[in-house]
Amino acid sequence: MSFKPRWNKTTLILGGAAAWGLLLVGCVMADRTVIAPPKVADATFVGTKKCAQCHEDLTGHFDGATHSNLALKDSKAGDIGCEACHGAGSVHVKSGGSKGTIINPAKSPETCFACHLDKRGEFSLPNAHPVLAGKVGCADCHDPHKGKVIKRTGAELETPNETCTKCHTSQKGPFLFPHQAMQEGCTVCHNPHGTVNQKMLVARDANLCLRCHLEHPSVIAGGVLGDGKIVAGGEDHRTRLQNGTCWSAGCHEDVHGSNASKAMRY
Repeated sequence: MSFKPRWNKTTLILGGAAAWGLLLVGCVMADRTVIAPPKVADATFVGTKKCAQCHEDLTGHFDGATHSNLALKDSKAGDIGCEACHGAGSVHVKSGGSKGTIINPAKSPETCFACHLDKRGEFSLPNAHPVLAGKVGCADCHDPHKGKVIKRTGAELETPNETCTKCHTSQKGPFLFPHQAMQEGCTVCHNPHGTVNQKMLVARDANLCLRCHLEHPSVIAGGVLGDGKIVAGGEDHRTRLQNGTCWSAGCHEDVHGSNASKAMRY
């Protein structure tokens, strides 16, 4: 007597779940290379310990950096975390640390773009920092060897805004009437990698300001809400918004802070 398996809805669901589980386990257990380190001609991997002999100031706190998760393993060299971004280091070691024998991501963003491909796209937008032109580098704002990569974070006394205001000094202040958005950070209004909007703003025109400054509709007769008013700062801005953006309509030109008016005017 032969046995013929009967397939029903329950067996299909259980069988599919089991197959999916085996696939997930296979992906987790697979020993595969996630990223391809930059190529250095005629060089082989030497391992992070070799790098630390000269660069202890960088490797000493690298274990706590988010980029330490990129560490690869080589059967001979062991941990090659540094070489994941800088390329194989044997030629660099033999030359005594000569320039041009190792990849320096601070000089070219291509190493960073190998993982952060979306940032290459943002830098190609109409308004962006000139990284692709070589006038600014990723390392000017980011420290991949320490903490969460963005400079002025973690236990440092300075805020992330200090990274921006070291170049954009006129926006730093202090001001008698500071814009509270500056306390949250420059990236509340700007995308430093690039956008389609002028000044790398995350939104164009008054919609950017109304994200924070739009108040509840005023109450009219009968307690009904919603009379069509656009209330900001306790005043109806319907006609004012027709004249242009909040910072270019002769109103709030000094958006980072003012020494003359709490309404952010010059």
